[in-house]
Amino acid sequence: MDLVTDRLFRHMAWANQCVFDLVSQRPDADLKLCAPNDDWSVGEILEHLTACRYADLLDELGMTDTQPPTNREEVIALGKLSATFDARLRKSAQNPVGFVEFDGEHRRIRRSRETILTQAIHHATEHRAQIAGIFACHQIRAIDLDELDLWAFANHEGLGD
Repeated sequence: MDLVTDRLFRHMAWANQCVFDLVSQRPDADLKLCAPNDDWSVGEILEHLTACRYADLLDELGMTDTQPPTNREEVIALGKLSATFDARLRKSAQNPVGFVEFDGEHRRIRRSRETILTQAIHHATEHRAQIAGIFACHQIRAIDLDELDLWAFANHEGLGD
């Protein structure tokens, strides 16, 4: 795997864990918060982010049943599970060539492995931002996305670039 791709997957895993850590420090009631005109709660988004099917599509090691967390302990446990999926995605990125076929709602779907890997990174970024936005809508400064960017990750890794 090239260095850029590996760095992107390491960043995704690190940023996801930061969000789980930050949410685990919030009151349990915050897991039920939603954005205006949206049904998805913070807890549901965390579960969706973790339960994403991308790792299984790529390595076929199976899915793990998950539920939206309702308390701090469940957020921590879900964060640990999320880390295992992120590691599986990073490993799958070592082989981005080829296609995956799977059953969609109304038809058989064929996607390139590269597309699934790229979508996994974008998917995680989207949902981290969605959670940050929910907190912001409720005037809660819990997640600063600038502290989860690639610059902050470089500092975290001691690269300082």
